[in-house]
Amino acid sequence: MTSAPAERRLLAILLRLVTALALTAMFAIVKLADAHGVTLFESLFYRQALALPLVLGVVGWGPGFRSVRTQRPGAHVWRTVLGMTGMALNFLTFTLLPIAEATVILFTVPIFATILSAVVLKEPVGPHRWSAVILGFAGVLIVVQPGGSTLPPEGIAVGLVAATVVSAINITLRQIGRTESATTTVFWFTILSALPFGALMPVLGKAHDGWTFGLLFALGLMGGLAQLTSTASLRLAPVSVVLPIDYSSLVWSALIGWLVFSTVPSPHLWLGAPLIIASGLYIVYREQKLHRERTAGAVATD
Repeated sequence: MTSAPAERRLLAILLRLVTALALTAMFAIVKLADAHGVTLFESLFYRQALALPLVLGVVGWGPGFRSVRTQRPGAHVWRTVLGMTGMALNFLTFTLLPIAEATVILFTVPIFATILSAVVLKEPVGPHRWSAVILGFAGVLIVVQPGGSTLPPEGIAVGLVAATVVSAINITLRQIGRTESATTTVFWFTILSALPFGALMPVLGKAHDGWTFGLLFALGLMGGLAQLTSTASLRLAPVSVVLPIDYSSLVWSALIGWLVFSTVPSPHLWLGAPLIIASGLYIVYREQKLHRERTAGAVATD
């Protein structure tokens, strides 16, 4: 397999930078909206509903709506249930914790994905990745400082559960991706979540002032932008190239936390975060390396 041209990799990296910034902005908006009386349900609805025109536009102007036909509706329904659960837990994490600390805790997704792959899918996980998992959890302990942390324990608990659910989503997407394109998966996730939430809005929605509705509009815009740029980056370059860029969100979250919320990350965060990031990067590196070896072995035996 030939590697992606350098210019495509550069574009993929730039798109992933946009993804990291858009996601950080989205989570900051969720935190601001919560302070203005927006419920978790409303944040979820506006995140999906306002992203819907973007997704429809991309599908309509791109591969066309025939391309999103699926023979696996049950898989998309399950992905939507998992996806909305993970999104709700992510949003709740950012309302309970300072934005930088919430970001770092969600960096544990590759760690939990490795554990779930071994326990649920029975995939072989060698000593290299188990060592990375232990390193990552050491970083988590440094950040959260059990027994002496000023972070609310419920926020830490919700964040770790959120990371576990998101790791399950990633495994589900990997399985769905064997037969479905990324555009098809994004399309059905958006449709299947926006429509039922929209049906409940007359009952659960509330009136807000113009400033708050502006926040909700920005929330949907940032979420849709992140979803599209993330998908596009993975079409242009391998995961091993674009995933390290995701960790730039720590810089954005620390900056936004300081400028918008007047919070400064604790020294423990800067000590533990590198361990969590190193753990995640090494897990991805090992997975890519093992995938290449299996692919080369399959080709050799053909």
